[in-house]
Amino acid sequence: MFKKPLDLLAIGDVTIDAFIHIPGASAGVVPANAAHVVCTDMAKEHCELCLPFPDKIPFDSVQEIAGVGNSANAAVAAARLGLRSALVASVGDDRYGRQCIETLKKNTVDTRYISVEKGIETNYHYALWFETDRTILIKHHEFHYHFADPNPPRWIYLSSLSDNSYDYHIAIATYLEKNPSIKLAFQPGTFQMKLGTTKLAPFYKRSDVFIVNIEESQLILQTKDEDIETLLLGLAKLGPKIVLITDGPNGAYMYDTSGNNTGAGRTYFMPIYPNIKPPYERTGCGDAFASTFVSALILGKTTLEALAWAPINSMSVVEYVGAQAGLLSRPKLEDFLKKAPPSYQPTIYNNHLENQS
Repeated sequence: MFKKPLDLLAIGDVTIDAFIHIPGASAGVVPANAAHVVCTDMAKEHCELCLPFPDKIPFDSVQEIAGVGNSANAAVAAARLGLRSALVASVGDDRYGRQCIETLKKNTVDTRYISVEKGIETNYHYALWFETDRTILIKHHEFHYHFADPNPPRWIYLSSLSDNSYDYHIAIATYLEKNPSIKLAFQPGTFQMKLGTTKLAPFYKRSDVFIVNIEESQLILQTKDEDIETLLLGLAKLGPKIVLITDGPNGAYMYDTSGNNTGAGRTYFMPIYPNIKPPYERTGCGDAFASTFVSALILGKTTLEALAWAPINSMSVVEYVGAQAGLLSRPKLEDFLKKAPPSYQPTIYNNHLENQS
């Protein structure tokens, strides 16, 4: 029997996140052995989580969340919104690997492309959760990546992979070249950004949607320039049709050249969705934004409609622990959209890039 192609095939490492909740100071008093945050700027954009060394630091709880990671989160977000999604990843032949697979299945993500490797441990990360944010201790195990030439999906969503995955990237790029009808969303992880834009040029040039935050855009472009439009245009010149840069609670920006053949585009700003409750834990906020934007496009929405969808899932995710608990179904997301205030809409940010290419 003929089966419909997958809507989204996510490619990237999957992990267990162990959230270690570290209590904050009470009444502004920091005990000698307590964790605390030190910021080096007034805007509190450059901060460090400080732990007394050597000492014993109290913590409240540990919560393990299985089947997460940038690409896994994208696959779950797409499935919650009613799309047929799958994940290409590797896990170890251990209980953590089985937990990841079982969790993804419960979220109706197709797991047929997940490889189980003997002798390698499943990725396990430690999230030091302090107040509403976290610092994550990561370790990507070096799996024997192999791209199995799956049936072509409508979209591929590529994100974080281990340091030994360059040959794997070449195989993925070859597959995309053989299947020009597949659209590509690229949300680069740490190793992919370190590789540079030359080695991964096929992915930048091939991307229909490219998503990073401000700091990541500066790293990729090797600049300290903070001008949003300069960063957007710099990334667009690498090839992506749509560039998205997120800026946390300050909103997000989009440079869109997908609607014309001239290479010129238009820049938009999108505010965050008004929080119903104060943020509880921020992990997965960016993943929710990126994957919801792509899912909306797959569902036939325009780029501006997708830009309005994306912050809603981000708003919901930060009200829960971990990257997936708050991901919404399509009816719930559309209900939030109906209830949004008039100010919640994309606006043209500045026109001075429109005539540049």
